[in-house]
Amino acid sequence: MRRSSVEGKTLLLGCVADDFTGATDLANVLTRGGMSCVQLNGLGALTNEAVEHVAGADAVVVALKSRSIPVADAVAQSLQALAWLQAQDCRKFFFKYCSTFDSTDAGNIGPVAEAMMAALGADFTIACPAAPENGRTVYQGHLFMNGVLLSETGMRNHPITPMTDANLVQVLGRQTVADVGLISAAHVHAGGQAVAQRIDELRAEGLHLAIADAIAEADLHTLAQGSARLPLITGGSGLAVGLPDLFRRNGQLVASRAPLAWPQAGYGVVISGSCSQATNGQVAEMAKSNPVHALSPAALAENAEKEIEKAVAFVVSHRSNGPALIYSTAPPDELAAVQARLGQDKASQVIEGAMGEIARQLVAGGVNRLVVAGGETSGAVVTALGLDTLAIGPEIDPGVPWTLALGEPNLALALKSGNFGGPNFFAKAFDVLTQTADAA
Repeated sequence: MRRSSVEGKTLLLGCVADDFTGATDLANVLTRGGMSCVQLNGLGALTNEAVEHVAGADAVVVALKSRSIPVADAVAQSLQALAWLQAQDCRKFFFKYCSTFDSTDAGNIGPVAEAMMAALGADFTIACPAAPENGRTVYQGHLFMNGVLLSETGMRNHPITPMTDANLVQVLGRQTVADVGLISAAHVHAGGQAVAQRIDELRAEGLHLAIADAIAEADLHTLAQGSARLPLITGGSGLAVGLPDLFRRNGQLVASRAPLAWPQAGYGVVISGSCSQATNGQVAEMAKSNPVHALSPAALAENAEKEIEKAVAFVVSHRSNGPALIYSTAPPDELAAVQARLGQDKASQVIEGAMGEIARQLVAGGVNRLVVAGGETSGAVVTALGLDTLAIGPEIDPGVPWTLALGEPNLALALKSGNFGGPNFFAKAFDVLTQTADAA
């Protein structure tokens, strides 16, 4: 399945993302920088039709749900996505993971990065989850969230990937075969050439991977310059900030973006499965003025069909009252109690399955503007709807764009990582889409 050339354009960047919201976050960064970008959801989307969808694009992001699955599965899926991207003659490759470096000592970031390097014949890559725009910075190899060490934030209580060590050199070193080096802020602040020289030094020492510091957006541009010769880079979406300018300076990026056909009528719904502090606040804010319906994981476990029916009926009955919210968001102590009763995997499967089926029924009933909060929830919803290909639209908040499903149904979809967005994100999302559709 090889990509055909359109107007002599070359696919500049091929990306593999370990979750769906992270994929749209990365695609948003690239689109904001002037690159045309298409997102393909899951390995099942890598078809002959997908080849035609990406023809003429500057970048393609393959979204997987590989962040917390067994290491061997994550590696296998990532390599399959990479092989498809290689067949499309991409100039450069990017492995995208969360800006909070969500992983365990077993992986999956290190094993996937090493496997992708081997497949590309690369002998070195960098890892940088920094996203200063969203308060994620890396200094002396340590990850900070809004100035607080990662290990001292709510991420230390994450139900699947608790992050109790902010030293990413140590975290990644426990996941990889070889030792991990550091490209410090001193090297980064000395410029792109200094970064390239530091990479050569580490390579000469026998290292193959290094954490790169970044505390400001300018650092991300420097890292793009310093790693220009690397076929593969890895990190959060912030690391991609400097790539459009890099391609532009090399004469490779030529702006060309066709207008998107956004839905002009219909009604919207928010589906939230995230348990992050940011999303908890967004749910509380929306509940002040919009109809909201809470899903009980325990009730879903008893009779999922009945609870799904109630949720769908709630949305339909409140159609005239503005966008409704269906949520399973809960504070950490409540979530822990549910997981203790049902088991962590069972609780997650019950909620995700219900969210996906609710979304499917709502879209079949006419919903054409859908906001989904939470990476796992987003993956479940996209899978249930069978949305293989998304075009990237306007940014709502940093890291979260509207996307448009290519093909049927004519659906506008926003996939929000749990930690992203301001308190009024949900209301703002629909305002941005209305303005975009009116301007189209």
